[in-house]
Amino acid sequence: MNKPATIDFATATEINAPAATTHTQALLDLVPGEARDSLLAVHELLRSELPQGRLATYEAGGGSCSFLPTELLSRSHVTVVDIDEDQVKNNNYADEAILGDVQTYRFGPESFDLVICYNVIEHLPDVEAALLNFRDALKRSGMILIGAPNPRSLSGVVTKYSPHWFHVWFYRHIRGIKNAGLPGEPPFPTFFHPLVTLPKLEAFAAANGLEMIYRREVESPRYPEMRRRKPLFAALVDAGAAVMNAVLPRDTDVRRGDYHVILRKI
Repeated sequence: MNKPATIDFATATEINAPAATTHTQALLDLVPGEARDSLLAVHELLRSELPQGRLATYEAGGGSCSFLPTELLSRSHVTVVDIDEDQVKNNNYADEAILGDVQTYRFGPESFDLVICYNVIEHLPDVEAALLNFRDALKRSGMILIGAPNPRSLSGVVTKYSPHWFHVWFYRHIRGIKNAGLPGEPPFPTFFHPLVTLPKLEAFAAANGLEMIYRREVESPRYPEMRRRKPLFAALVDAGAAVMNAVLPRDTDVRRGDYHVILRKI
């Protein structure tokens, strides 16, 4: 679901897509660990806080699966906006799929109950514009779910400063994703705008009419994946992370490579 943002579409194109069915494999694909536990907690919060009945949901970036639980997806009218034509074509659960840029594409005010921006903001050069678009499109008390990498973690630093070919190599040879880097397939180029950093994101939200009602930093799912697939390589990475944690300020854990946030419109 993460998207490149290097193309500027002058106009957006609507592409017909089938109605939502059960496409929540994204959760099932997460190995047991902190990230999966946090996403399950997010699901419980959404169930309790979102209105009952039909929901209007905007997915900023949408591939072949959703991070929503089945019961919420089944009662949502899902609108997807994505800048990658292959990703839009791969989406077969959205009610409406739009080829466009989430940084510039604008909906009418109070159009949605929920905006999902999962593994997307790290790929955007103008996160501020995207977030303000999301806020403006929300109904009052509507929510934005953000899942993103932590730029201050070990994996965040490596991702930010390593070349894209290394990301493709890692996906193919460590994660075992053979089609990584092919058209429409992750990993995608990463920008890491300053607002991806969690404290800056929280401050921006507070200054722009958004209340952070859920925040959790979690160990990147890449760690349990590596421990299962490449135990020797994982042991070396874990050892390096332990050394870094020992010399950094107390309570720092550089393995906390991801976070989940829910923002509510005040």
